[in-house]
Amino acid sequence: MIHVIPNLRFNGNCARAVELYKKAYGACVKVLLSYADANPEDFISNDENQKDLIYHCELTIGDNRLMLNDTAEDGYQAGNSLSLLVHFDSEDELRAAYVIMSENAVSAGPIEKLTYCACFASLTDVYGVRWELMAG
Repeated sequence: MIHVIPNLRFNGNCARAVELYKKAYGACVKVLLSYADANPEDFISNDENQKDLIYHCELTIGDNRLMLNDTAEDGYQAGNSLSLLVHFDSEDELRAAYVIMSENAVSAGPIEKLTYCACFASLTDVYGVRWELMAG
């Protein structure tokens, strides 16, 4: 079954946002990884100032699943920090969707394995919507 999950990106204040959501909504943190926890091959930046920032967080608010992270991307602007994450059961499903979605899209990089998943890709579609594709 495919799931679409809101993915919120922050500019260094993700941990504070998580604490706010826990207090306000009773959010339950399922996964919390800092950049220091990540495989160094997952990202290009070796900035020591980023090691304590949130690399990947999964939490639930009620029955709703959210993903959050501190972005390491240049050009971050508050207000454009939402993407939709599509969680696939298999890498084959992800790859098939990526082929379709990547037409006239801007890819953030190749499909790759990351610390927290077997297969990941990110792109902004022809309509300007940011999509994160994840399997495993």
